[in-house]
Amino acid sequence: MPSLHVDLGHRSYPIHIGAGLLSDGSLWQALRGRSLRLITDEHVAALHLDAVRSALALDDDAVRVLPPGEAQKSWEVAGSVQDWLLQTRLARDGCLIALGGGVIGDLAGFSAAIYQRGVDFVQVPTTLLSQVDSSVGGKTGVNHPLGKNMIGAFHQPIMVVADTGTLRTLPRRELLAGLAEVIKYGMLGDASFLDWITHHLDDLLTLDPVATAEAIRRSCEMKAVIVARDERESLADGKGGRALLNLGHTFAHAIETHAGYGDWLHGEAVATGLCMAADLSARLGWIDADDARRCVDLIARSGLPTKPPGDMTPQDFLHNMALDKKVAAGRLRLVLLRAIGDAVVTADFDPSRLAETLEHFCGAPAAQ
Repeated sequence: MPSLHVDLGHRSYPIHIGAGLLSDGSLWQALRGRSLRLITDEHVAALHLDAVRSALALDDDAVRVLPPGEAQKSWEVAGSVQDWLLQTRLARDGCLIALGGGVIGDLAGFSAAIYQRGVDFVQVPTTLLSQVDSSVGGKTGVNHPLGKNMIGAFHQPIMVVADTGTLRTLPRRELLAGLAEVIKYGMLGDASFLDWITHHLDDLLTLDPVATAEAIRRSCEMKAVIVARDERESLADGKGGRALLNLGHTFAHAIETHAGYGDWLHGEAVATGLCMAADLSARLGWIDADDARRCVDLIARSGLPTKPPGDMTPQDFLHNMALDKKVAAGRLRLVLLRAIGDAVVTADFDPSRLAETLEHFCGAPAAQ
């Protein structure tokens, strides 16, 4: 499959998508001779580290293997990574490689961003979620007990290598979590893509190679265009900005903060958040109720959750959503749907309708 391109001037980079890329020596040619370090986790290391180490001739000191899970995406672990980079003397012109899912990609990217005020890094995503979303666009960071992704930096990779063969080793739950982000792209920016997902859902659930590669390509293509237009999420309320990529995420981050990072996978929280965003859009009269139900039904058919944790109240949502990075001048901004495939970032919504959505999903009234 041809490579995609994220057009950011001198920070532009390719996205390579296909099977067998981890051991494709031609892709790694540009890194040979450089000072290299690689971060991964125990699960990914057992499956894929040997192929990358062989391709890049990495010795033991050049590899850091972390425990798996969202708990690694913390300020403390980021500090330990800085210690390791300094102890092993990664050069200023060196490069850090992130081999793993979204947690490893975010942590390694943030570590690269702050080490010696910024060194190169390469994203090698091994989960569906990271291949279609988190590896592209340069958002890096760690979590804080008070909020998801509240500490971070924009730091673009120099290359993304998405080997679709790694998806065959994914636990089922991780695969489904990634599918939530694929559905998100259809909902926010391409109604025909959502139709395609609906038609090819069974193929995606069984990792049909043609359908899977197409879903990754179309998702990355859409994100590349949006990132090129608004790299640092600086556009104001309205259409076209990078914040559109956060459809469902304000609700999702509230769920993750409440539940504890790792209890819910990010994609699982996004799936429920997409349902809530569609529901609120329908209550505002912006989309038909049938369209909202269609989105919820697709997410349910995908084996993803459509309701938040049973102990979560509307007040829990409102408290955590108030910490969202899209809050501006004290006003909560949400990404909502004017139509399927047509999202908008706005603070112009009736708060009573938001309360109705929270009550509907939590089964309890929201405080006025």
